[in-house]
Amino acid sequence: MDIVEPVELIEQKIYLIRGHKVMLDQDLAEMYGVEVKRLNEQVRRNLKRFPADFMFELTYQEFINLKPHFATSSSSHGGRRKAPLVFTEQGLAMLSGILNTDRAIEVNILIMRAFVKLREMIATNKELSRRLSDLENKYDSQFKVVFDAIRQLMAPPVGKKKRAIGFGRGEDS
Repeated sequence: MDIVEPVELIEQKIYLIRGHKVMLDQDLAEMYGVEVKRLNEQVRRNLKRFPADFMFELTYQEFINLKPHFATSSSSHGGRRKAPLVFTEQGLAMLSGILNTDRAIEVNILIMRAFVKLREMIATNKELSRRLSDLENKYDSQFKVVFDAIRQLMAPPVGKKKRAIGFGRGEDS
């Protein structure tokens, strides 16, 4: 059996689109060891399993914006003719029901672990952000003098005329 990608590599294939963490059909097909066309055929045969919050097709503009993130040939050279389908975490769980190979099951387990890891990282960052806000609120008055001094240093000097750089026309000579 082929070696399945580690969770860290799977995480790199998760994109944030329309406020959802999603994976592209072509990345999933590659991981499952099937053609994109076959993956999408199975999805279209089972559309009832994939409501809009589980799977959606990218708009042309979303597809163009995302193109630099993956290698794809132009449609004139045999590349994609349709925008990719993208799957949310729930859609990926549904895929495991229609792709019932050992490899698909193994890949889905790894993908679910990647999504869980991302959720844990987000929760950790939210907690860290909350703690930082608490510290700022607690020590704000004590450090006001420091913040004011930094702002004064950052402000442009008032009333001083800047001397021109370069050669003059002989007016100052």
